[in-house]
Amino acid sequence: MQFKLIMTLVTPEITNQVIDAAKKAGATGDVVLPARGTGSKEAKFFGISVEDKTDIILFVVEEHIVNRVMQAITTDCKLREPGKGIAIVLSVDKVVGMESQIEKIKTRLREEQL
Repeated sequence: MQFKLIMTLVTPEITNQVIDAAKKAGATGDVVLPARGTGSKEAKFFGISVEDKTDIILFVVEEHIVNRVMQAITTDCKLREPGKGIAIVLSVDKVVGMESQIEKIKTRLREEQL
């Protein structure tokens, strides 16, 4: 299996909405990292301001559902509107520790093929 990392940077108000959208689209787990700026200087990460009220949400998903998950997050959370946040996809070379999720993925794939 090939995996990708979907990383979103959003306000905490829509964190649960992002997680719900991603899971409905097939993501099997998430990690939420609270982020904040540094004092009076504006901190930026991939061009978006990282202020006291920002969450970074990570999803490791199988490659074939990346577009579906990204579309769900973009649409359900209105990421195309200014100030809502951003989502990016990064390549993953190796994954360890996802055995339970891989079993869920295999089961879902079998069900989808029937």
